[in-house]
Amino acid sequence: MWFKPLKPVSIKDSTLTLEVPTDFFREYLEDLYLDVLKKTLRRVIGADAKLVYKVRPVKVQPAMEYPASHGSIPVNKPVTVNTYPTEGNPGPFVFPGLKKIQINPRLNPVYCFSNMIEGECNRMGVTAGISISDAPGGTPFNPLFIFGGPGLGKTHLAQAIGIAIKEKFPDKVVLYVTGNEFKTQYMDAVSVRNKLVDFLAFYMKIEVLIIDDIQDLLGPGSQNALFNVFNHLHENGMQLIFTSDRAPADLQNFEERMLSRLKWGLSVELQNPTYQTRLEMLRARSFREGVRISDEVLVYLATRIKSNFRELEGALISLIAHATLVHKEITVELAEQVTGKIVGEEENNLTIDKVQKTVCEYFNITRDTLLSKSRKRQIVQARQIAMYMSRNLVGCSLSTIGAELGGKDHATVLYACTTVEDLMSTDRNFRQYVTDIENMLVPAK
Repeated sequence: MWFKPLKPVSIKDSTLTLEVPTDFFREYLEDLYLDVLKKTLRRVIGADAKLVYKVRPVKVQPAMEYPASHGSIPVNKPVTVNTYPTEGNPGPFVFPGLKKIQINPRLNPVYCFSNMIEGECNRMGVTAGISISDAPGGTPFNPLFIFGGPGLGKTHLAQAIGIAIKEKFPDKVVLYVTGNEFKTQYMDAVSVRNKLVDFLAFYMKIEVLIIDDIQDLLGPGSQNALFNVFNHLHENGMQLIFTSDRAPADLQNFEERMLSRLKWGLSVELQNPTYQTRLEMLRARSFREGVRISDEVLVYLATRIKSNFRELEGALISLIAHATLVHKEITVELAEQVTGKIVGEEENNLTIDKVQKTVCEYFNITRDTLLSKSRKRQIVQARQIAMYMSRNLVGCSLSTIGAELGGKDHATVLYACTTVEDLMSTDRNFRQYVTDIENMLVPAK
């Protein structure tokens, strides 16, 4: 019933294309037999084998093509955890009980390497991630710390590593949690007697621990718990992966001993995607949705939206949904209408160079003076404001700002930003300087 109607269309570059009668047929086939199909293709074609479905909903219309989904994530093996009774304190005469538990890896199969577009913005992270997936815990990249602005693919990359590890090493116990979830679990554990011991015992059984948005892990208690978990896992050769919206050195309210461990392995910064990477992402996502979109429209979107993958993907999905609901053809005109509501009428063309020029113009100084080592009060304040604006309005990393403003290190830039914020709250004249310069930059934004 499910295999006889399949028609082989082509096989090219390890990709097999099968024609199926309907989209419902494709979805049912995926639910029941995707694992069988993939295992068979890998055995016959090789490890790079891919499957594509071709659906012809109406004979007079061109067929649509869909890639096979990634499938399900292998489950973790049951682990045995020591548990203590809640009515007494652990001591020499209180023995733990053994409890077998099943840990859900909490990985999204969509966030796999095959769905990730590699470019200059993330190449180092992808390369390191593939190395880690080949030998988790056995590379110098432990821990791996991934940081960057919102929507640049930190969660995707972290989960892709976890998925690749589960595929290559099914017996590895992998767990993905957010920093906020870890903190909440810790707070729940300390409120019940002996549950903190169980909490630590649970996390010390994990072999690949992924913590997303670690900047949310505030509070000395939860950080102390992570410190103990980190030490145990690292000493036993387990893999640790963290993501954050800022570099380890820029994390606020973190204990120094925890920061030093986060800097222990490899820190990778994800940058804004280039035009070519944005275009490739749009092509790949429209293919995943089974929608034919002209290159003219994709080029428009890639040119119009430059900030991050999330905003770009959101614009594409909104465009597809709009065209589907109102039964319109996807054109550049429709794309203009949809993206105008998402990114506004004007693009953000601010750069560090524009910030520097505006600051120099306001204080009537030259760029060389701004970048000099002069300690004159006006020059120092102008330099600090330029750093503050570059971070808050342009969104550059501290290391990039420091390199552009006279080769300063990230600590100097962070100090400058903090100083500007403090002065704005205490010095009315200084606050006026910042407001005036920001108003001069707003039209460009």
